[in-house]
Amino acid sequence: MAQSDFTENIKSDNSNIIPTDVMTGDRNKAFQLYFQLIRSMQRASQIDIIVSFLMESGVRMLLKDLKKSLDSGAKVRILTGNYLGITQPSALYLIKQKLGDRVDLRFYNEKDRSFHPKAYIFHYDKFSEIYIGSSNISRSALTSGIEWNYRFSSLTDKVGYEKFYRTFEDLFENHSIEIDDEELKRYSKNWHRPAAAKDLERYDESEQDKDTNVRLLYEPRGAQIEALCALDNSREEGAKRALVQAATGIGKTYLAAFDSKNYEHVLFVAHRQEILNQAAVSFKNVRNSDDYGFFDGDNKCTDKAVIFASVATLGNPRYLCEDYFAPDYFQYVVIDEFHHAVNDQYRRIVDYFKPEFLLGLTATPERMDGRNIYEICDYNVPYEISLKEAINKGMLSPFHYYGIYDDTDYSGLHLVRGRYDEQELYNAYISNKGRPELIYKHYMKYGSKRALGFCCSREHAREMAKEFVQRGIAAAAVFSNAQGEYTEDRSVAIEKLKNGDLRVIFAVDMFNEGVDVPEVDMVMFLRPTESPIVFLQQLGRGLRRSKGKKYLNVLDFIGNYEKAGRVRFFLTERNYAEGKGYDPSDNTNIPDDCLIDFDMRLIDLFAELDRKHMKIRDLIRGEYYRIKELLGYRPSRMDLFTYMDDDVYQMTIKNSKENIFKRYMDYLDDLGELSDEEKTLYSGIGREFINLIETTNMSKVYKMPVLMAFYNNGNIRMGVTEDELLRAWKEFFNTGTNWKDLEAGITYDRYKSISDKDHIKKILQMPVHFLQESGKGFFVTKDGFALTLRDELKGVIGEESFAKHMGDVIEYRAMDYYRRRYRNNEET
Repeated sequence: MAQSDFTENIKSDNSNIIPTDVMTGDRNKAFQLYFQLIRSMQRASQIDIIVSFLMESGVRMLLKDLKKSLDSGAKVRILTGNYLGITQPSALYLIKQKLGDRVDLRFYNEKDRSFHPKAYIFHYDKFSEIYIGSSNISRSALTSGIEWNYRFSSLTDKVGYEKFYRTFEDLFENHSIEIDDEELKRYSKNWHRPAAAKDLERYDESEQDKDTNVRLLYEPRGAQIEALCALDNSREEGAKRALVQAATGIGKTYLAAFDSKNYEHVLFVAHRQEILNQAAVSFKNVRNSDDYGFFDGDNKCTDKAVIFASVATLGNPRYLCEDYFAPDYFQYVVIDEFHHAVNDQYRRIVDYFKPEFLLGLTATPERMDGRNIYEICDYNVPYEISLKEAINKGMLSPFHYYGIYDDTDYSGLHLVRGRYDEQELYNAYISNKGRPELIYKHYMKYGSKRALGFCCSREHAREMAKEFVQRGIAAAAVFSNAQGEYTEDRSVAIEKLKNGDLRVIFAVDMFNEGVDVPEVDMVMFLRPTESPIVFLQQLGRGLRRSKGKKYLNVLDFIGNYEKAGRVRFFLTERNYAEGKGYDPSDNTNIPDDCLIDFDMRLIDLFAELDRKHMKIRDLIRGEYYRIKELLGYRPSRMDLFTYMDDDVYQMTIKNSKENIFKRYMDYLDDLGELSDEEKTLYSGIGREFINLIETTNMSKVYKMPVLMAFYNNGNIRMGVTEDELLRAWKEFFNTGTNWKDLEAGITYDRYKSISDKDHIKKILQMPVHFLQESGKGFFVTKDGFALTLRDELKGVIGEESFAKHMGDVIEYRAMDYYRRRYRNNEET
């Protein structure tokens, strides 16, 4: 969607336009409202606009001249409506982004009266004039759409003008609300693209196509505008890193190009060459420059403004040195598919470079390759838009999902580290002779011109391509280093799919990320859905909007595999951990214009799986041993937090009786997993202290920097001075946007103005005081220190196992706090 977005820079030079008081909308620009408005804007000292709705296309046309008016000292007020949601949030964000608070922007705020005015009022030194008629602010309404508008002045009809202007003043002052950042965020979060907007957008696109006297410019659209505003605000608040989570198809690469446009040196990192190539096109379009190069297996460009780097190459330690790039060479770094940023190659890149700003992009922010990605971006997520929101806002195509009963028997298959063995899966599918026909018949039933099928292995993809070809459907298997009958090279297959020479591509993992074929109208899930991340990635391959595509068909072939019932929650963004049953008749959480239809046999299967659901204690133990096998060593609290199935984690922390994170040494002792040194620690006062840190109240985060001061990176102190507490405190709250947790409603300027004296006062009055009060006697005061540990801990703090557990608890509590804060912000 966003990658092909552009806007027109319409010339506002209207010196040849003859003034007229009657505008009817016409191919003749003299009768278009837009060109008459521009003439008035150039002379006005005050501009008042009242329209029932604003659309991005119209706002973009007026922005340049509104800015000129503001720069010349004019006052601008705009009153618009929010009824039925026709006013686009992106139109409002565009005004905020380009004109800031210089425009007094408000919503009409009465629910019991309709609001349909369309008037533009201009005030001059000696008189005022008003345009009144049928034109709201949209491209077609301002140009050649059939709209009737009439202009008159306070000189020609004083009584009529005064009536209109007094009514505007009353509505603006007494029946409106300011569209501040919070109101705009709330409006955008709840906004659904209305049916009427679809027609209005179609008219705008039609006018755009007819206007040949235009110069193409790439500009942000829709959610990109909202995200850019959020990123600007985040930087103003001191953020150095940020994560943008946006569903596939929103145009995250273009967003990065727009946001980094004013930085001299930019690094874009991705793990696939196709992503780098696509990104290069996006950045070239936005920056209108060929000053870019690649740093990958074949190229080692180091002297261009924008470098597109393969993580496999740049992540090699031999290239992360001054001989190639100084740590501060890039002012702006983009990490695409940020959920991968937890692996070693990505982390080396992130840790080496010191840009002014780092932007992570992802459609799937949940834990994937290990460690929580929010830590890497300082827990700063200024903007996110889920798949459901994107569909509701008309940014992505709706889907029709069909859960199809598949009689393949998974009960005898082995799970290896939480996933089915690939070869066993393939054997199960091959032995089920009726499965290819089942898939083919449903493919034919729902119909498709371009489809993607996701398979469990190379052999499976090749076999499915063979089955379809033998039934007369042009198909190919695509996987890395593909060769032989029924296979095709990835890039060749994509082109053949686009031009219609292929009808179906059967793939193995390769199409989960970074592939854009908007014309895809069907996706088929031909293997177990074991991960919400992979499920949403694969679904996203077909959700891009394309001319003529009304919706995406999704065929999911479901059997009695582990976690089969989870797909119900993936589609509606509900949480399996909430423990609520699934109601097939409940459509409240389904995105607009979407359909979810499960075979009745699957409804029965899900009910059976729900009845067999294990106790939470058994689920936790199963996850513990799965993660231990995965890592090859006994997991720490942070390991469990990182790798544990998110549903199991959520159930664990909500169940106080079974929450092992509040008594982890007890849990290890129950399992017989403690080392000899840990058994000694467990039997003494050290265990009590560790448990205190595990359970101490963290409704606020103030205790965390104090505990970090004691921990001292593993060199544990018995006592801390005021200066040591202040250093730990400021280091903690200076990280990212942690400063927001210092006090409710604090601004960044207010935070920066706080003196060291006031910081120390707060430290002593809050965390130091409460640790003494509720710290079970472990925290005391002594001369020369602000706070000390009990003398009995002297013999413990030097033990390696004590330091290991203390550090693990502190890191986990910090991670869990910010994850909870992030989720709470997400819900509000």
